Parts: sequence; structure tokens; C-alpha cells
Amino acid sequence: MYAIVTLQDSDEVMVIASNWLSQDKKQCYWPPFKSTEKCTEAVQNRIKPETGGKTWEKLNITFHRENVTFEKAKEGQKEISDQKERSYLLATGFSGMIKRRKLESTQGMPNNQLSTLPPASTPRMSNDDKRIMEKAKNIMKRVTDNLVHTIIKHNDIISKINKMYTVNRKKATIGIIGRTGEGKSSLLSAILGEKDLLPSGCFGACTSVVTQVEANLNDSNYAAEIELISKEEWEKELKDLFRDIQDESDDRNEDLIEIAEEKIIALYGDDADQKTLEELKKDEKYAEIENLLSNSKKTISNSDVSEFASDVARFIQHSKSSPGGWYWPLVKSVKIKIPDCHELLEHIVIVDIPGSGDCNKTRDDLWKSKLRECSSVWIVSGINRASDDKDPWGILKHCIEELGPGGECKHINFVCTKTDDINPVAYMRSARLTIPKDKDQKITCIRHRNEDAKTKVKEKFEKSEIKKRFRTENDFLQVFTVSSNAFFDTSLNLESAETEIPKLQDVLKSLNKSINRELTQNYVYEAKGVLSLIQSVQLDTDKKAAETKETIRMDLEKSLKKALSEMDKYFDGIYNNLENSLSTGVEQSVKSCVASTKDMITPKKNGRGFHKTLQALCKNYGCYLPKNRVAILDLNKTLVKPLHENIDEIFNQIFPVSGKTGKSVQEQIDKFTIIQNDPAYLRFSVGRHLQNFIKTEEAKLKTLLDRETVEIKKGIYSSIVITILNEMATCYEKAAALTGTGSMKERQDMLITTVDEKKQDMFNKAKMEVLKKLKHLKLNIKDVLESGLKKAMDLSLSQSSNNKLIDVSREIDQMEALLKQLSD
Repeated sequence: MYAIVTLQDSDEVMVIASNWLSQDKKQCYWPPFKSTEKCTEAVQNRIKPETGGKTWEKLNITFHRENVTFEKAKEGQKEISDQKERSYLLATGFSGMIKRRKLESTQGMPNNQLSTLPPASTPRMSNDDKRIMEKAKNIMKRVTDNLVHTIIKHNDIISKINKMYTVNRKKATIGIIGRTGEGKSSLLSAILGEKDLLPSGCFGACTSVVTQVEANLNDSNYAAEIELISKEEWEKELKDLFRDIQDESDDRNEDLIEIAEEKIIALYGDDADQKTLEELKKDEKYAEIENLLSNSKKTISNSDVSEFASDVARFIQHSKSSPGGWYWPLVKSVKIKIPDCHELLEHIVIVDIPGSGDCNKTRDDLWKSKLRECSSVWIVSGINRASDDKDPWGILKHCIEELGPGGECKHINFVCTKTDDINPVAYMRSARLTIPKDKDQKITCIRHRNEDAKTKVKEKFEKSEIKKRFRTENDFLQVFTVSSNAFFDTSLNLESAETEIPKLQDVLKSLNKSINRELTQNYVYEAKGVLSLIQSVQLDTDKKAAETKETIRMDLEKSLKKALSEMDKYFDGIYNNLENSLSTGVEQSVKSCVASTKDMITPKKNGRGFHKTLQALCKNYGCYLPKNRVAILDLNKTLVKPLHENIDEIFNQIFPVSGKTGKSVQEQIDKFTIIQNDPAYLRFSVGRHLQNFIKTEEAKLKTLLDRETVEIKKGIYSSIVITILNEMATCYEKAAALTGTGSMKERQDMLITTVDEKKQDMFNKAKMEVLKKLKHLKLNIKDVLESGLKKAMDLSLSQSSNNKLIDVSREIDQMEALLKQLSD
């Protein structure tokens, strides 16, 4: 049996399975599936509530009737929907019907199309942003359908509406930093609500692979998109790997050799590192890998999560007990897509940040570029060493430039994992705790350690260089103490809330909700503007309207010229201030660069094995992360440190990651407007509608520019290091190629000499590159605003055609009602 019901919160008529009804038929269960196709399938198969492992919510309904077949129920659904529409027509009264009939006769539209226009006062609607978005889209779709019956001249308006349907916004990126074994995969599986959902060790098992997780918005399968390095890249890397393995010189670097052997054995088998490259090429696995690399991408899709995990594992894991056929050395990035997690990940991407100075420069650049995209970073560390784990804190310190001035990081969450892994007796002894035996000692110890860890992590952050370099808000750092095991295993006696998995879920839900709200508000606001444009044409029938348009155009063109002039003055000011700071930075860099180079490339203490580290640093173009991860060595960043230090304050004022400084580019864009206060033309309806349209176009351009400015500012800041790296690249390559007795001294001399010879020129180039990119930013902002607003004026202020469009005053009222709902 199938029931026809009306959902009370949205007034939608729906067909559901009868076994979803409550006994009194005043409520029904609703599945947690996000796709329409999956919901329809669930109804048709009459699946039992709670199927799928996730809680079904209960909705208030009005019950209508039941049918034996799904097809009959769908017919009944349409019949009841039509009855509701007819009831509305009667309720609007004679004048409303006359208005519609007049419009029909004027435009020649069939009755059945106009009857689909929504009522003037919308029924009670849900505050759910997606439903509001859907209602707004439906209004615009019906308007578009009616516009096609008007003159061809207004196809540009129809085109403008159609473009609104492709709502675009870059997803928010959350970066995860933490060493292998800290429970990152278990943490993400718990947050997504299914144990072992992600392949074990999919985060961090192979430090050179960038792995990200997001929602599958296309179907109900688990999917993976795997990006591979090119065949040419692998052939070159393979030669380098064999060269490292066969290196018998004093410069032999055990770290690089271990990495080389690990990669070759993972791919070709346990004896592959004992073969020559020529012998390996005869192996059947070699041909198999060549065939794999003939395509740059590999896609895996499966509805069964365990089969999916097994298929993906070959590309992101490595089993030493079963070598061969593990493809992670060939992988640049893996994108894992999870179904039915819209609420958590619809607009969010979670990315594992490897933190590896991988000697493959393509991969090294890739993870650094991912860092720049992060709006939030989660540091994951076992609770036993959360405050003193050098690995994540060290990587975070090294990446300050990519996250702050060169990125967009607004929050850092420190996630202490494995809180349930505790020995109560040992902990009470070390913490000097006395807990009565009648209390649960393990739970008490867990709670005590959680609070202690939160305090220590926050204290460490307050004293750190990270805190000093970021322009932080009060909630910049939050600490979570989590247990993935206890979240699933209730026998551990920890309340679900105490595992703090729900808190992290709320972080994702809140971010997702805010993005949905932003998208919905932008769409509805733009829709209202387009409707105002249509209504201005509807009113454009007399000489007075034409005169009003001419007045508006003159006022707007004058305002545009003035506003662009103000933008020039603003950029002239920040250009001069930044140039002065850069000049000081260049002077200091020139003075300190040789000494700082000597300091970095000279071994400390006895210097045993340092020549190998220095060779690896040159091989990776000035940056190297030793396997023991004591510290990241980066000569390029060391050279430009005075430049960064001198511009950081002003750069953070011009491009703050969050908040207002009174001097930022974003604030200048927001301040830009060509709309005057209370102009005379607002006395006329056509003037009010045209101003509404110009306002929405202006807002849309500003939103676009805000996003573009963030991306451009990343390029401005990173250009300093990139310029130095490019200037030093040839030297690094030559230095890395040196071998034999005395090669370390030759390498050191080559680096010092090159820095000394190039210092004035390369630091000046870095300065000029920043200023050049700042000029390009100004030109881009001015061009987008000027060309965009002129197009808006041309579209809305062209002379009267004496051809009316449809009356959309009611639709404008509806959009205003939706905007009010969104602001509540």
C-alpha cells in the first residue's frame, strides 16, 4: 500500500510507503537518503523504517488516502496538487483572476502554463535552505517558461535566468595534519557514521599521496577518482630511484635509498630492488604498470563499502608482508566520494596534508597548493603526546605562510585521538589522582586526561610562533578529545557526547549549513533583481519611463567614474606602503642571505651524514624533510624570511584571512557602489525596479571579486619564494649532481657563491613580482566592476521597445518573503 500525504512544514504533496505512517496517521517516518532517486526507490520497495543504519526522522503530515499501487498513488498525488492550486485561485478572488486573464490575452499564453504560477502569499514553508532554494528556482523556471512566448529581443533575459541555475561556489577545504597511526581514518569513519567506512590507513600511509574525502552528489555508490603521474614522469623517477639504490659513494643517502627501495618493492615485488633497471623492464609487472599509466586517471565505483575499500587500498596502502601490486608510488592524488553524507560534506572537502618533502617536485607542489586552499586545519595526534608531538606542530610551523598570508586558514582544530586507550592504575599514579573504587576509575581518568590535554594544547598554542604570525580571532583554536572506538562501542561506558565525535560532526554541519545559506541568499537575491528587470520592462510603456531611464543612466555613469577613481586612490596608497616595506625587506635579505645560507648548509655538532641531507635538499630544490622529521629544512624560505617579516603586518592589513582592518582590499570592494542615496528617480516604479536590478548585479560582482581576490593574494605572497626558487633552480640541479670525494664542500661553495652573486638581483625581482601582481589585481577589480556594471546598464537602460513582458510583481513579493525567511 502507498499513502498520499502533505508534509506540513513545506506544504508538499508526497507519495510514501504506508508502513512509514504512524498509527494515528499524523506523522510519517522519512529516510535519511539525500538523492531523489534513492527516496523514490525506497518508497517503491516499501523498505522498513530505520533501514540503512541511520536514524529516520519523523515529520508532521496531513493524511489524504491510500492506494494499492504506486502508479495509482502518483495519479492521486497530481490530483490533490491540482486541487490545491484551484483552491488558491478561488481564494485570490475575482481581481486576481481578471489580472491573469488580461495577461493571458496580452501575451497569448495558454491557461495551463499560467495556472502554474505560484500564489502571492506563499504557504508556510520550511526554513530549510535547500527547500527555499528549490522554491526560488521553481518560480524562476515558471517565469522563464512564460517569457519564451514573448519577443525574441528578451532572450538575453532568459539567458540570464538560465545561468543562475549553475550555482557555483568553491568547496571549503579542511586539511588534516598528523602522522600515520594516529587514527585519522578511524576518526573520519566515525564522523561519517560508519565504522571502517574508509580504508584503514587511507590517510597518511603513503606520505606523498594527497588523499581527500567529499560527498558523492551523483549517485549512491562509493567512488574514487585517482590521479596518476605521467608515464614520462615515472620513467624519469624510476631511473633516479635506481641511481639512489646503486649509489656506493660517500654521499649515499640512506633516507632516499630506503624510500627508493620501498617504492620499487611496493610496485614490482620483494626482489625488485635487487634487479637492474634493464632486468626490471623484462618483468610482466613493468608492462602492467606502463599500461596503467597510459591513462592519467583511474575511477573506482562500488555500492558495497568493503569491496570498494579493497579496490582503493591498492592505490593508497602498502603491505610489507605482501609486496608487489601496490600502486601508491604512481599516485598524485586520490579523491574518495562518500554517498548519503550531504549534511556533513556537501560543500566540504577533507584533505590529508602529507607534510612530506617528497623528492618528486610535482607531488611536493601539490600538497603545498592544497594547504593554501584550507579554510580550516585539523591537527590529529594521539592524546598521550598531543602537546609535545613535534611532527604536526613542526609541519604547521613550516607551513604558516601557506596557511596565513599565503592562504585562507580561519580556524585550527587540535584533535586528540584514542582517549579511551588508557591504563587507569598507571594514569592515577602519574597524575597523582585518588579515585574511590566505587567510581568508574577508567571513565574518571579519561575525563581528567581530556581536560588536562585541552589545557596544555591551548597553552602551547598561545606561546607558539603560529599564534604570533596569524591574525587570530577568539575561536581560532579549538581542542577536541575524541574516541572513535567508544563512539561505536557503547560497552566502554562513555556517553556519545563525551567521545566528542558529535561535536566534530556539528562543526561540519554548521559549516555546510552556512554555505547553503550563503548560496541560497545569493540565488534568491539575484532572482529578485532579475525579476525587477523584467518588471521594469513591463512598466516601460510611456515617454516618462524613457526619460527616467536616461536620468538613471547619466547618474550611474557619473557614479561609476567617481567610484573607479576612488579605487585608484586606494590602490596607490597600499602600493606605496607595500613598496616601502618590500624595499626594507630586500635590504635586510641582501645583508643576511649569505650568513643564513652558511648557517643552514653547515652541519651542527659532528655533522655525521649531513652531506646526504644537503644532497637531498638540493635534489628537492631547496626543501627537505628528513625521515626522522626533526625539522624541515627550507633554504628558499630562510632566504626570504626578512622579506616576509617586513611585509607581514601590512599584508595582513591589506589581505586579512578574516575580520576587518579598515585597510583591506575586500573592504574597499564592499564599499564600492554606484547607487546614490535616495535619488529622485525612485519616485517612479520603473526607477525602483531598475535600481534593485543594478544593486543585485553590483552585489554579484562583489561576491565574485571577493573570491578572486583571495586566490590572487595567495599568488602575490607565494611569488616571493617562487621567484627565489626559480633563480636558484639551476644551482640546485648542478649541486645535486655532484658526487665523489669533496663533493660536499663543492656543493656548499656553489650554493654560497650563487646566493652571493644573485642576492641583489633576485630579491629585487621578488619585490617587483609582488608589486606587478598587486597592479594586476587592481586592474582586474576595476575591469570586472566597470565592464560588469556597464553590461547591466546596457541591459536594463536600453530605450523602450513598447513590448511588455509578463507582470511579475507577485513573484517579486515572493522572493522578498523568501529573503525574509533566510534572514530570520
